[in-house]
Amino acid sequence: MSKAKVWLQKGRRKRLEAGHPWIYANEIEKLEGEAGPGALVDVVGSNGKYLATGYYNPKSQITVRVVSYQPLEEMDADFFREKFRLCEAHRIRFVQDRDCRLVYGEADFLPGLVVDRFADVLVIQVLTLGMDIRREAIIEALVDVFQPKGIYERSDVGVRQLEGLELRTGVLYGECPRILEIEENGLKLEVDIVEGQKTGYFYDQRENRASIEPLMKGWGARSGIRLENRPADTDTEVTRLVPVNPNGKEVTFPYWDGATVLECFAHTGSFTLHACKYGAKKVTCLDVSEHAIDTARRNVERNGFTDRVEFVVADAFDYLRTQVKGVEERAERSRSGADTSKPLSGNGRTWDVVILDPPAFAKTKSAVAGACRGYKDINLHGLKLVNEGGYLVTASCSYHMRPDLFLETIQEAASDAGKLLRLVEWRAAGKDHPQLLGVSEGHYLKFAVFEVRSK
Repeated sequence: MSKAKVWLQKGRRKRLEAGHPWIYANEIEKLEGEAGPGALVDVVGSNGKYLATGYYNPKSQITVRVVSYQPLEEMDADFFREKFRLCEAHRIRFVQDRDCRLVYGEADFLPGLVVDRFADVLVIQVLTLGMDIRREAIIEALVDVFQPKGIYERSDVGVRQLEGLELRTGVLYGECPRILEIEENGLKLEVDIVEGQKTGYFYDQRENRASIEPLMKGWGARSGIRLENRPADTDTEVTRLVPVNPNGKEVTFPYWDGATVLECFAHTGSFTLHACKYGAKKVTCLDVSEHAIDTARRNVERNGFTDRVEFVVADAFDYLRTQVKGVEERAERSRSGADTSKPLSGNGRTWDVVILDPPAFAKTKSAVAGACRGYKDINLHGLKLVNEGGYLVTASCSYHMRPDLFLETIQEAASDAGKLLRLVEWRAAGKDHPQLLGVSEGHYLKFAVFEVRSK
């Protein structure tokens, strides 16, 4: 039996031809034939020319999601096996770690499906009706291609309700331990696939975390530490380079040249771990969640960094404001005639590198104005706590916060803080989160590194 056809309204094919796989209800002229929820339909232009094949859901505003630009009869296990092999080939080529995102929805031509690998367990999110009704074929193909010991479902996201689906979690195949250990850039991390955010861990910042390496060393001179030739043995002429302080005394602390770092919104401490790996002297790891900090503490311990990390459970906005207030009070006290009788209200600490990786402040278009205020506030206070010539590492995972608006917001924060910024890095999500040209919704992550100078 031939498939039903979705006819597009005149002039509505440009976005589809540009590669965008979503067709909205208001773009459809008519449905020719019968199509049950989740069934494959052929999409044709107003002239009747075939354009693509996708699955159909009349209950969703995104009525058709394209899965093929060639005629396709069924999304069966063979279909998914072929797609998964292509996903695997991409990761093998571009991602150094085995633990990564294996399937990234539309960007892997599988809209509505996300698959992450943690050790030998796959965690999947099935987000749409068209994928939900094919879960048996999906599981069969995942087992065949990736040979996991277990598959766990984390389809507990609100977008399913827009598709008329209930939220679902639980074991779909094999054995799925709740806590798993993964490896990222040579570091060991604990992942909770049951209670962790999203699927348990955010792989999209992998390359961005590695990009902070150049920021972590080269700070010893600020403390007056220099390298000096010293005799290696008094009985020979052999010398060795050693770090010495301004008094000429040898410095034995191995991380004397490392940065002081503040990571806000630390979650499980991934930036903290990378900072320590690359030579940071001291890291302050902050998150509002006690559970997240407990996990971060275990991750720090398993990598042997305990002596260089302090943990803080606090609201990042409140913590930064308190530190800024302390800095301003200390500056006021340094002026002649200032009242020094009152106790300081804050510690007034500053750092060489401040890292801000907050959750999405704008989950809808209507929330953008409030998000701009949030991003400006957090970056304004973060900038005030960066030591002169230090670095601000800042990110936004809000799709609706467009790149130009994010940069504009940071510039406004810098102006108010009296700072000059030099852009060192501008990055997006990692290579296991490929970006499909023509699909702006996939270009959600903005990541920047700025050198911070006072005016």
